[in-house]
Amino acid sequence: MVRAKSWTLRKHFEGFPKTSDFELKEVELPKLKDGDVLFESVFLSVDPYMRPYSRTMMKEGDIMIGSQVARVMESKNPTYPVGTYVVANSGWTTHFISDGKDLQLLPSWPEKIPRSLALGTVGMPGLTAYFGLFEICKIRAGDTVLVNAAAGAVGSVVGQLAKIGGCKVVGSAGSDKKVAYLKQIGFDEAFNYKTVGSLEEALRKASPDGYNCYFDNVGGEFSSIALHQMKKFGRIAVCGAISGYNDTVPQKGPYIQGPVLWNQLYMEGFIYSRWNDRREEVLKILLRWVLEVRGVTVPQTTVRELMLLPFSQMPVYANKSQVCSHTLLFHTQPVPLAGDMGVGWVCVSIKACRIQYRREE
Repeated sequence: MVRAKSWTLRKHFEGFPKTSDFELKEVELPKLKDGDVLFESVFLSVDPYMRPYSRTMMKEGDIMIGSQVARVMESKNPTYPVGTYVVANSGWTTHFISDGKDLQLLPSWPEKIPRSLALGTVGMPGLTAYFGLFEICKIRAGDTVLVNAAAGAVGSVVGQLAKIGGCKVVGSAGSDKKVAYLKQIGFDEAFNYKTVGSLEEALRKASPDGYNCYFDNVGGEFSSIALHQMKKFGRIAVCGAISGYNDTVPQKGPYIQGPVLWNQLYMEGFIYSRWNDRREEVLKILLRWVLEVRGVTVPQTTVRELMLLPFSQMPVYANKSQVCSHTLLFHTQPVPLAGDMGVGWVCVSIKACRIQYRREE
């Protein structure tokens, strides 16, 4: 019998998530019935959306939400033979049983790129970037595009796709290391919003003529300032609001009616699943761009003493992550017990803006 270890939500988050909000549980999985498939998780994702969605989608005690690339260990379903890889939304667990519904097959993945990209550039973050740029912002060659949280999994892809589309790209990030990374992957202008004397002046310096398109991952004060620098008939894609995800008291403002009215701006919120009927089409486009070396490849880095999934969440939600993307854990070995915190994790590759870790023996 297979035992699955899962991180569960012990208590709904109040403010910033704490390690005490999580609990590691272990259960024995039942035998397979006809049509069932047993999966082993290979890659798990850690993303900012988990913070607000956990409140509306989860009960205390549920397995923490999230996507994974998983491999078939045992099957009684002819659609999923042993060794098949899929993308699933089964949360932070080492193993799970599925009836085969709501899984996305990875039937012919190129050997030259890691399957973890199915959670990154060739997955939800890539789809979000693509649809926000091409369906909401409707970018055109020559446009100036502004993106905040630009070193994140979505923002970094936004910048690269906008460059492919012939745009000038300006990015904002929260550290000098991230700013250097943005320049490395092709951003025309980038700045550290935490150290500039004036955000308004930094935006104006980066693009004195203003912005045609704004891909907003942050909201809050940043957006209230950025909206005033949009060109007439500018387009704004509202993808996230991470500046307020940990607030216990709702923020006041920003008040957007003035700049939206006077500059006749188009502003729309979106979730990538709106275009599920085009998912396969766009994933093929993104994969082709990665294979054509239009995706970014950056040097390998070693990270030690990464404290398991809940611990990797803290810098992501506190906006203090020192890496240029959100953490992605690779664990073909079982997740250690909660008390075993001396685990070493080595970053084996950073490719197309995502980081993959394997357990160090």
